[in-house]
Amino acid sequence: MNPPKLHTYNNMPLPTTIIPPSLCPAPIFPPNHPHFPPRNQFPPRPIFHRPRMATLSGFIAGSQLVGSSGSGGGGGDNEARTLIEYVGGGGVDVGDDLVLLIHHLQYACKKIAALVASPFNSTLGKHTGFAAGAGSSAGGSGRDAPKPLDIVSNEIILSSLRSSGKVAVMASEEDDTPTWIRDDGPFVVVTDPLDGSRNIDASIPTGTIFGIYRRLEELDHLRTEEKALLNSLQTGTRLVASGYVLYSSATIFCASFGSGTHAFTLDHSTGDFILTHPSLKIPSRGQIYSVNDARYFDWPDGLRLYIDTVRQGKGRYPKKYSARYICSLVADFHRTLLYGGVTMNPRDHLRLVYEANPLSFLVEQAGGKGSDGKNRILSIQPVKLHQRLPLFLGSCEDMEELESYGDVQQKVNAGYEV
Repeated sequence: MNPPKLHTYNNMPLPTTIIPPSLCPAPIFPPNHPHFPPRNQFPPRPIFHRPRMATLSGFIAGSQLVGSSGSGGGGGDNEARTLIEYVGGGGVDVGDDLVLLIHHLQYACKKIAALVASPFNSTLGKHTGFAAGAGSSAGGSGRDAPKPLDIVSNEIILSSLRSSGKVAVMASEEDDTPTWIRDDGPFVVVTDPLDGSRNIDASIPTGTIFGIYRRLEELDHLRTEEKALLNSLQTGTRLVASGYVLYSSATIFCASFGSGTHAFTLDHSTGDFILTHPSLKIPSRGQIYSVNDARYFDWPDGLRLYIDTVRQGKGRYPKKYSARYICSLVADFHRTLLYGGVTMNPRDHLRLVYEANPLSFLVEQAGGKGSDGKNRILSIQPVKLHQRLPLFLGSCEDMEELESYGDVQQKVNAGYEV
C-alpha cells in the first residue's frame, strides 16, 4: 500500500490533523452580537449582570478611576456600573421617564459614534440630498453651514426621541424652529447633534451636546409653535440634566443629573456605557488655556493682558501656562474638565441654548464656572433660539482671575461671517 501523500509548502510537510470545531477557541465577538440595544425594548427597572473589570495599574479598579486627578468619589465594590444602572437607582434615581429618555438618547449616540467612525462617512458629502433637508439654513452661511453628517445625526437623535415617547419638543442647532413631538411628553431636549463636524475628515474628535428640561405645563394652552419655542428658551437654571458625548479614541458619555458630573465610557464588546469617572471634580486651578491664538490681535486689551500674564507665569498662579486648542468644543471642554484651566471663545459665536447652557451646567456640577466674561451663563435668559454669546468655561480660580481683567469679550470678528 502506498503511503498517504503529504501536502508540502517550500518542501516542508504540513500537518494533516484537523481540529474538531468543538475544540476551537470561541471568537472574541460572537456572531450576530447586538452592539446596540434593540429599540423599544426597555424595562422600566432593568436588571443587568455587572461584568467584573480587570484591575490595571493606574487605570480602573471597579467603577473608580485610579490615578486620575480629575475623578473622585466612588465605588469600592470592584464592579462596573452601566449608565442605565446608574440613573435607574444605582447612583441616582431620576425616575422612570428620564431613565427611558436617557436609554434612547444613548442609543442614538452609539449610532452617531458608529457613523463618525465609519470609513464610508465621507461619501455622505457627495449626496447633496442630505444638505437640502429641513433646517439646512439654521446656523447661517459659510463656515457654519450644516454638513451632511450634521443632518444625519440630527435625524438619528430626533428619531430616538420620538421612539422614547417622553419628549414634548426637540430644539436643535440644525433646525430653524423647534420640533413639537407629542403633547404629553414630560421633557424638552435641546441639542447640538454633531459639534465640530467639519473636523471629521482629519479624524479630530467631535461630539454631541444636549440639555434636558421639564415641559412647562402652564404653556399647554398656547399654539404649538409658540409653546415649542417658549419651552426651548428656558434658562439654564431649570435644566434637569445635561451632557455631551465625545467621539474620539474612546466614546465617552459625560452627564449630570443635578448631583455631580459623571463620565461613562463605551465598552464596544457589550454596547454598554460603563462608569469610569464618578463624581468628576475640575481642579480649582489648571495650567492650560484653550483659545484660538490666531485671533490675538482681534482681542480686547483685557483678554490679551490676561493671556500674556499667565503664559509668562506672572499671574496669581506662578507657573507658565500652556496652550492646547483643538477647535472642537467638546474635546477642548473635556480636557479642561479633567485637567483644569480655561476653555474659551471670546467672540459672539457659541449658542446659549445648545452649547453654553448644557456645558455650564456640567462644569458647575463639577465645581467650576461658566461665564460670558461678565455674567453667569445659567442666569442669562435666552431671547432667541440661536442666540450667540462669548463663552468661558473652567476652573474657579482661573475663571475668577480671567474675569478680574474686565474687558475680555471680543467685539471684532474680522474674517468671520456671523
